[in-house]
Amino acid sequence: MLFFRLMVILFGLTTLLGCGSTTSRSGDAAGVSSSRLVPASGSTRVDGDFAGYAATSEFIQRMQRHGFSPSEVATVLSGAKREQWIIDAMNRQAPRPSTGPTGAWVRYRAKFLTEDNIANGVRFWQRNEAALERASARYGVPPEYIVAIIGVETRYGGYIGKTRIIDALATLAFAYPRRAEYFTSELESFLIMARDEGVDPFGPRGSYAGAMGLGQFMPTSFRDYAVDFDGDGDRDLWSPVDAIGSVANYFRSHGWRAGEPVAVRARVEPGADPGSMKTGFDTRYGVRELAGRGITSTGTPRGPSQASLLRLDVGTSYEYWLGFNNFYTITRYNHSTYYAMAVHHLAQAIRARMAGAGGVRVSDASRTPTESDPGRRVSLRLAG
Repeated sequence: MLFFRLMVILFGLTTLLGCGSTTSRSGDAAGVSSSRLVPASGSTRVDGDFAGYAATSEFIQRMQRHGFSPSEVATVLSGAKREQWIIDAMNRQAPRPSTGPTGAWVRYRAKFLTEDNIANGVRFWQRNEAALERASARYGVPPEYIVAIIGVETRYGGYIGKTRIIDALATLAFAYPRRAEYFTSELESFLIMARDEGVDPFGPRGSYAGAMGLGQFMPTSFRDYAVDFDGDGDRDLWSPVDAIGSVANYFRSHGWRAGEPVAVRARVEPGADPGSMKTGFDTRYGVRELAGRGITSTGTPRGPSQASLLRLDVGTSYEYWLGFNNFYTITRYNHSTYYAMAVHHLAQAIRARMAGAGGVRVSDASRTPTESDPGRRVSLRLAG
């Protein structure tokens, strides 16, 4: 069962995950059953760190529409811990405005485009090749992008997080007003997930924001997009095979188009002024309109008639790219141009390394062209 697998991973996982362990599913073994989240005390009062929070009473009422008794929910909330360090970490995420290029993209990509991350991505691909090929065929997403997401999120399972999900979500739902609505919904989905999957709600651990597994799915994403890709009856995001299928399903569900490009470097003609234009993954320009403004593609993308204008801070200046529909799909995972570009570059670097080893066997339907042509080797020199 998922909870047992999680405990094995937490105490034993320090390197890459090559395959998931196989265990039997047993709700009683985890202290839960299919009909109860945890043994309820019979009291509807919330004790512990969240005692006295008005929002907890509202949340208890909210969960009744999903079939939870007030005492069940009160028991769980009474066992959750308020973690001040999580609030402090969330507050540190506020962006700092800059008045000029500072090298922000160079620093960001350096976190992910490393020799170890590329080499480990190749090993992850090799160990899970059958699952990746099957996911690519079923969902139309190239293996390198599935691998790259898992690499950026958790270093292929090496860093899945140690925070109890119940503590993270309760802290942010009840003690972090700025994002309370969002995290209350995630807490709601988490308790439903725990009940439906037969998981002890105090067991799963992940990021301080409540993300879980190799792909770092939030609970709502788990409910909507996680799949049982290995056919064992569990949707287990701590299993590489289920994580691979779930990431691919997430991409397809958010509009990935098989065979279309992701992003290409832009050529800025003399006299063009891209700095006066709005940039970002959520911009939309006609490719012909951009060409009329002196901004064209350095590659030969097939088909797209619209693109986002992306600006990357490379230190001494700005570098411009065109992002297409599949680039926008990557941002559905994390609403950040730099995040999606890091995934794109890591995917291309991993694919190039695999091709060099003679290990790439992907159908044309799922292949994604690189920034010049479909067969081009991608180097680690990402700027300029």
